[in-house]
Amino acid sequence: MSEVVPRATRRIGHKGADHIAPGNTLASFDAGLAAGVDMIEFDVLSEHEDGTGRLLLAHDYRDAARRTPLELEEGLAHFASDAYAGVELDVDLKRAGYEDRVVAALRAHGLAERGLISTMETASLARLRELAPEIRLGWSVPRVRRNYLAHPATRLLALAAIVYARRVLPPRLVAAIRAGEIEAVMAHWSLVNAGFWAAIREAGGELYVWTVDDAERIAELEALGVTGIISNDPRLFG
Repeated sequence: MSEVVPRATRRIGHKGADHIAPGNTLASFDAGLAAGVDMIEFDVLSEHEDGTGRLLLAHDYRDAARRTPLELEEGLAHFASDAYAGVELDVDLKRAGYEDRVVAALRAHGLAERGLISTMETASLARLRELAPEIRLGWSVPRVRRNYLAHPATRLLALAAIVYARRVLPPRLVAAIRAGEIEAVMAHWSLVNAGFWAAIREAGGELYVWTVDDAERIAELEALGVTGIISNDPRLFG
């Protein structure tokens, strides 16, 4: 098997390749692999809100309820196969409370070195750093559960919030990178401009941009030189 040579900007499949096959499924992961991604992002959710129960590959509880989701162990066994050798993993924790089990599962499958764990939960980041100093961590910003830019009723407020976030978030993110709390920032595309990326880069951090489903915007971000771009349709990378 030929060695995978990383690109300047990593091409990352969101939930595998959610626009090709339903996300967080083996079919979606395989579609991302076939499209030539460097990394696959997938979601991990505890079956119960208190962090107990099975660990499911699902974006939220509504997603988990409308299908029979894979369990984390099934997904990791798939990623540990030879076909995925060299493909990195972005393990996105949707809630706090099950960090130790995710770390143990990654280690058991020999995937800790290829894994980056991301989350919006700052308490999880602190716990993960304590548990697994060898695993890269990514802080996902902003901390929202819906795309407020997509709704006319909330769009103007969302745009104002973006302007504010571009000013206040970089110092916090830079401080976390320099303190060794995280290695990466996972930022919504609306936050990312040259200044935002410069702050992260100069602090020694990586910047992964989500979720970008427009070929022109992908090209602009590649020209900017961000670390990685996360897309539902990795065929857009060309």
